[in-house]
Amino acid sequence: MFDAVPNPVLFDAFGVPTTLIEVLGFVSGALCVWLVARQHLANWGIGIFNCLMFIVLFTQWGLYADAGLQLVFIALGAYGWWNWVRGGGPADDALPVSRTSRTEWAALAGAGLLGLAAITLLLVRATDSDVPFWDALTTVLSLLATYGQTRKRLESWWLWIAADLVYIPLYAYKGLYLTAILYVGFLALCVLGLLNWRKDLHARAAAVEAPA
Repeated sequence: MFDAVPNPVLFDAFGVPTTLIEVLGFVSGALCVWLVARQHLANWGIGIFNCLMFIVLFTQWGLYADAGLQLVFIALGAYGWWNWVRGGGPADDALPVSRTSRTEWAALAGAGLLGLAAITLLLVRATDSDVPFWDALTTVLSLLATYGQTRKRLESWWLWIAADLVYIPLYAYKGLYLTAILYVGFLALCVLGLLNWRKDLHARAAAVEAPA
């Protein structure tokens, strides 16, 4: 953990100075996940702003993989924004919720394992991170989950749930208590998103199967 905490400090959370950047990340992050759960297009713009806040925050606290991850999130956010609007094709107004295929799962698993090994090695050799494996693991899970959400894959919520279960104790360990609390909220919103998307998927399936 870095000794220097960036200004302005707004208040202390559990005895740790909490900055404007962390508060902005908290608010925009919670709003973004809530909008994703509701399949609202505005989530992508709010999410990009959230990434910019976390680039600053994570760099200052030595979570380098998480900081770099935000740049990828911004690119995926732009793609997701476009895909949600145009990816449904001529028969749909917007991209529908769908399931992840076995082939896609196999590709994601292979990419995830390679990414985990590569990022962990990079953090060990090139940074002063004291949590290289866990930083890399959350990075990989978050990337896979974000890819799934750009395609509106239902199972992307399970990946986010797995990532949040690691993020919460990781941020608490780093002293980012407000962010850890935010991710508890994210976890609850992920469950809500999973239920909402599953309901939408089943409703579409029922509509297709209904007799003319």
